Amino acid sequence: MSRSARPAGHRSAPRASRARRRSYRTRTSGAAIGLTLLGALLPGLGFILAGRRKLGVAVLTGFLGLIAVGAYLALAQRDTILELAVDPNRLLIATALVVLLSAAWIVVVVASHKMLRPLTPTMTGRLVGASAVGLLCFAIAVPTTVAAQTVMAQRNLVGAVFQSEGHSKSATRPKVNKADPWANTPRLNILLLGADDGAGRTGARTDTVMVASIDTKTGDTKLISLSRNWMRMPFPANSPLHKVYPHGFWDPNLGNTEQPQYYLDAMYDTVPKAHPGLLGPTDNMGADVLKLSVGAALGLDIDYYMQVNLAGFQQIVDAVGGITVNVNYRVPIGGEYGIGPGANAPKPPSAYIEPGPAQKLDGFHALWFARGRYGLSDPSRQERQRCTIHALVNGVNPATLVTKYQQIAAASQEMLRTDIPQELLPALTQLALKVKTAGVSNIDLNKDKNFPTGRDPNYAGMRAIIQKALTAQPTATATSTSGSGKTSSGTATTPSSRSTGSTKRPSTSAGTQSLNDACAYHPEPSGS
Repeated sequence: MSRSARPAGHRSAPRASRARRRSYRTRTSGAAIGLTLLGALLPGLGFILAGRRKLGVAVLTGFLGLIAVGAYLALAQRDTILELAVDPNRLLIATALVVLLSAAWIVVVVASHKMLRPLTPTMTGRLVGASAVGLLCFAIAVPTTVAAQTVMAQRNLVGAVFQSEGHSKSATRPKVNKADPWANTPRLNILLLGADDGAGRTGARTDTVMVASIDTKTGDTKLISLSRNWMRMPFPANSPLHKVYPHGFWDPNLGNTEQPQYYLDAMYDTVPKAHPGLLGPTDNMGADVLKLSVGAALGLDIDYYMQVNLAGFQQIVDAVGGITVNVNYRVPIGGEYGIGPGANAPKPPSAYIEPGPAQKLDGFHALWFARGRYGLSDPSRQERQRCTIHALVNGVNPATLVTKYQQIAAASQEMLRTDIPQELLPALTQLALKVKTAGVSNIDLNKDKNFPTGRDPNYAGMRAIIQKALTAQPTATATSTSGSGKTSSGTATTPSSRSTGSTKRPSTSAGTQSLNDACAYHPEPSGS
């Protein structure tokens, strides 16, 4: 049918659609801004309100689909999310997607406003509209930029701290079974090292040495602390270090005397310098030496190590906003004994952390709470270190992680060193969730019987205690309360540990003790 033959008043569909859109644009600039805001909250709605229904429905459907997919992954596919969070390649793709979605969202907002604004806006209307759209775009760009930066911070953290098996060397690390990482690992044993290269020291010393033994089925975790002044630390018979130190890490020619140069805390620095390359290719021979020796001493196969720089620990605590602890007695800040040939004169502490329940400590004070030793025993410090970790793990809330994750990730890069490979991270994150709910307890190695001094510890006796504790069935224990009657999960030490290093509080089965109990508020009686 020719144009002239069409019935009077007939309009083609495209002309009718354009007419409807022109009628929509008779609205005021204020109304257009309000509708643009609705279109920003629900991308695609602006197009629908402007008469572009098909385009608007397509965009809105895509937006709602993305929300549905996100909700499904968060609620039903936690494993997928965890795998993404520890895979540098997927994190890079996620960053790119966040940027692209942000750009697409901004384009939709700008395009929606162009369709919604009046056909002949006034100069004031143009300025107000442009300003409103600019603010909306800024409101979209800021959070999405922060999200992209957070994802990149996570990628940088994973890449900097955890190397893949093919890009790192270890003389003691087991090979990851990718099909089932825990198939032959009923308990995962991780060596936790706190290294301190403070003033006056020629090299790093591991003043903190602990083992976390984790049941890979339940997440039940036992912490075992070693004293920094233990001597005669053994090595496995099949290790080349056993040939060098057949009687343990000490010098028999010096007799059964204190030999600080052969303390446990000196091994990390001393052995690699004395016997470089003895264990073969490795990125951290000091840690490998300790894994072998600590494993032989405690009767455990140490799988991996996690090394913490104590100065970096202070940054971590500050990044998470501090930790809340229970303090049962005065803990020194600084102080030097000045004992031994050539030592400086004794120097008293510069200050003290005073006793009190539920004290909030910043990074500086948290570090000294964990390491303060002047006038106190090593076992008391070991317990404070365990409880500091307990408080840090349990005290970080999701809101802090979201708002301060970039600072936390940056501090972690400077603080952490490990031989845990990237390939193990998905399974390890799943295990960490089990640990969070299963709980953590301490194995009491019986100081009075097995190591009244550090010169000749009874390693066989300690191995027997550990095996009994790890094979015993866990028993329920009551959660300790602070003096205020509230449940406490902070940190504390016993008064008796100041002089003897022993703990007298109730234990769970096989010599283990809940950290909730060990870290409760139970101050030293006045005048004792």
